[in-house]
Amino acid sequence: MRTRRTFLLAVFTLFIQITTTAALRAEDKLPAQLSDEEFWKLSSEFSEQDGTFRSDNLLSNENYFQFVIPPLLELSKTGNVYMGVGPEQNFTYIAALKPKMVFLIDIRRGNLDLQLVYKALFEMSGNRAEFVAKLFARKQPSSIGASSSVQQIFDAVSNAPSNDELYAENLQAIKDHLMKKHGFPLSPLDLEGIDWVYSNFHRYGTRINYGSSGRGGFGNGVTYADLMVATDEQGVFRSYLASEENFNVLKSLEQKNLIVPVVGNFAGRKAIRSVGKYLQEKQGLVAAFYLSNVEQYLRQDGIWDDFCHNVATLPLDDGSTFIRSERGARYGLGSGLNSDLGNMASEVKTCGPEK
Repeated sequence: MRTRRTFLLAVFTLFIQITTTAALRAEDKLPAQLSDEEFWKLSSEFSEQDGTFRSDNLLSNENYFQFVIPPLLELSKTGNVYMGVGPEQNFTYIAALKPKMVFLIDIRRGNLDLQLVYKALFEMSGNRAEFVAKLFARKQPSSIGASSSVQQIFDAVSNAPSNDELYAENLQAIKDHLMKKHGFPLSPLDLEGIDWVYSNFHRYGTRINYGSSGRGGFGNGVTYADLMVATDEQGVFRSYLASEENFNVLKSLEQKNLIVPVVGNFAGRKAIRSVGKYLQEKQGLVAAFYLSNVEQYLRQDGIWDDFCHNVATLPLDDGSTFIRSERGARYGLGSGLNSDLGNMASEVKTCGPEK
């Protein structure tokens, strides 16, 4: 009897070891780092033609986007792949989920240019205080540093004077970092887009809001500073600039070229499906996909099913979660856009026939 138990225990132990090794091997197929050439190739080859939206979306106008993080962390696994649309609100979700890799897909090439500006600034900045000062082209006040609270950082930078000379110097440093250090072949249109992005952050400073650029957007008066010093429903600071730990999650991913911006229509046939094919090959899983309120426009145009079929090509598990913004959603206090969550795997089963 003892011999049989010993044999069964040995078999069980071997099974666990093989299963664990296989799981680790599968996880290890996601890259620990991308070369500059690999990063640019993924971004370029996965991208579709530049599209349009009614506004520039240089920042979010979603007041309560942090409220959804506690329930999100109960559903989604950390260490997988994050997908999202739009600007900086993604960074806060990324800081919470700590993914191995990120794909940010937006119909506007202007968002890719915005993400490249962020990439350069994350890599060029040693801490949050330096990053915020560079982002808004202000001289870093001596009163703030790595140990400062997010409120202290934004109070100090908000009161720092605008500096045209520093703006021009930083803008050139951003371009040099992207083109000379990384060797990215930025087009004249991308360089123009980077100029446009950074000029708005310089002009409006920490008080920039969704409608500041004047290109079709309308805001609710919520500024960049407001979004960064906001909390979740329990009063916990969760923005990507709330702590050095959160900031460094983003900085590390950017340094490893693992936040890949892609130009694509959610209902298009290329961008999401290209990410899906890549992740299937790497045996990666999507932890979460932040949608903002894009589904509203997809449904208005009668193309939500096309998006649904695209999502169905992604590798999902029972923890893969949509993060969406909707009126009257569960997480938030306002009458505008609040946040909600949805199970990706179950929702894509509702797709109609693929055309």
